[in-house]
Amino acid sequence: MSGAGAAGVAAAGEVYFAALRDADEDAAVGAALGLLAGGLSVPQVLASLVVPAQRRVGACWEGGRWDVAREHAATHISDRVVAALGARLPEVPRRGRVVLACVDGEWHALAARIVGETLRAGGWRVTFLGASTPAARLGEYVREVGPDAVALSCSVAAWLPTARTMVRAARGVAVPVLAGGPGFGPDGRWARALGANAWARDAAHAVELLGGGWPHYAEPAPPLAVPDDEFERFGARRALLAERLRGALCGEGPAALGEGFGRLPGFLAAALLVDDEEVLVAQVRWLAGMLAARGVEPRAVGAALARAAGLLEGFPRARRMLAAARADVGG
Repeated sequence: MSGAGAAGVAAAGEVYFAALRDADEDAAVGAALGLLAGGLSVPQVLASLVVPAQRRVGACWEGGRWDVAREHAATHISDRVVAALGARLPEVPRRGRVVLACVDGEWHALAARIVGETLRAGGWRVTFLGASTPAARLGEYVREVGPDAVALSCSVAAWLPTARTMVRAARGVAVPVLAGGPGFGPDGRWARALGANAWARDAAHAVELLGGGWPHYAEPAPPLAVPDDEFERFGARRALLAERLRGALCGEGPAALGEGFGRLPGFLAAALLVDDEEVLVAQVRWLAGMLAARGVEPRAVGAALARAAGLLEGFPRARRMLAAARADVGG
């Protein structure tokens, strides 16, 4: 990095995180603009300051050290910092247009905002459609504006079914899709399974992919390689399963258990869609760790998974996936 060295960035990082902890927007913006004045580019400040700090924020919430109100306040301040940095981007020649959206159901928009500003710095005209973009409307909008790419952000794998709908909508009007975010899997395997043309591991990688051999058009998304109709049948019963699961967990252990399992049907649907038990296993592993920090023992998580499996007679793949998740957490 030019300008501010590693020690300066590290020091600014501590100031920035303290500002997030204390909900001090002015101090947070000052730390970011200080690095910018020291010679770092906007993408460098985003990658070296904002992204690591937000990971620490997430870890504080997951570990039970921060409540959700403090986490939301910190994330809001980082969003304001991203806006302040974006306002200071220099004018650069435009290379094309990208429509950026969070997949339907995905309300965590900060990561997408960071990608958008990084793409702008790389010369792309970016239209950000915001959090939880309605899947049914994406194809219509893309048809109207004719972008070079649709970029989809997904941090939670429960939204893979709506991501699939959005991939099909974009590719259905010949626009290639770039996927990003941990919701698509640690190596993007679920993005490829859903028909995305490429997956970016971070904002800088997104710029690299779009700038190097990006296709001018895309064929319609290929059909999914799903072994049976279990995903469709599960979808028809998903709301009933969620209601019954809540009832089965009511009064069983701390309230955090029932709250934590509220998204279990969504993750199970996603796992069935891409036929990969790791979608569910990884989420339950994370959930067990988060609940452990709040005093919930792994055996309670395992018991909840067993109760969920008992509600799924006639869904053999779903039951196998729940068993794999239960074995993983040792409950």
